[in-house]
Amino acid sequence: MFDRALKPFIQSCHLQPLTDPVDQCVAYHLRRVTESLPELQVEVIADYELHPNRRPKILAQTAAHVAGAAYYYRRQDVEADPWGSQHIAGVCIHPRFGGWFAIRGVVLLPGVEVPDLLRRKPPDCVPSRADRINLLESFNFHWQDWTYRDAVAPQERYSEEQKAYFSTPPAERLALLGLVQPSKEPSTPPEIPLTKLEKPRGRSWLSPSASPPASPGP
Repeated sequence: MFDRALKPFIQSCHLQPLTDPVDQCVAYHLRRVTESLPELQVEVIADYELHPNRRPKILAQTAAHVAGAAYYYRRQDVEADPWGSQHIAGVCIHPRFGGWFAIRGVVLLPGVEVPDLLRRKPPDCVPSRADRINLLESFNFHWQDWTYRDAVAPQERYSEEQKAYFSTPPAERLALLGLVQPSKEPSTPPEIPLTKLEKPRGRSWLSPSASPPASPGP
């Protein structure tokens, strides 16, 4: 996603107003999905969309579990869990990518019925109690060190650029991309060494109605 979708999107697009590049890139590609299905009624909900009361419109990890895409591990999946009254958030793990992925949205097809479609269960790739405890503790208490993402051996991890981007505080990411002047306020640098991201060549940001990037989407 980072190399094949986000970076080409930044290089070829002029987004106004400046908000979140990842959200804007996701919105663009989800919109392309709806445009590719003109004969169907399609409803798309991105992971960042909120109701007026600030509650999310979708629970993305629950949706991934129900769809059979990735197993959503919660404390209910740990027999006699050791955490007492502590709040323990759940996390999705994929059999091929471990935790090195994100669920950016869902596509709904109202009115489409497939009576013989079998329900697909999510693959349980962290089956042991000890490994589930380690996964949930790594995610809840040490998420910044990325180790929870290696709960299973992944086929692919984020690049160093991508890790640096997501390690940077959101308010400083546009400056990291070279799209705004960096703040003069001191801040803590990313823990991951940054290979300088390629800047747009003489371009600013592109509105959603402007020309699409030429490279393939996520």
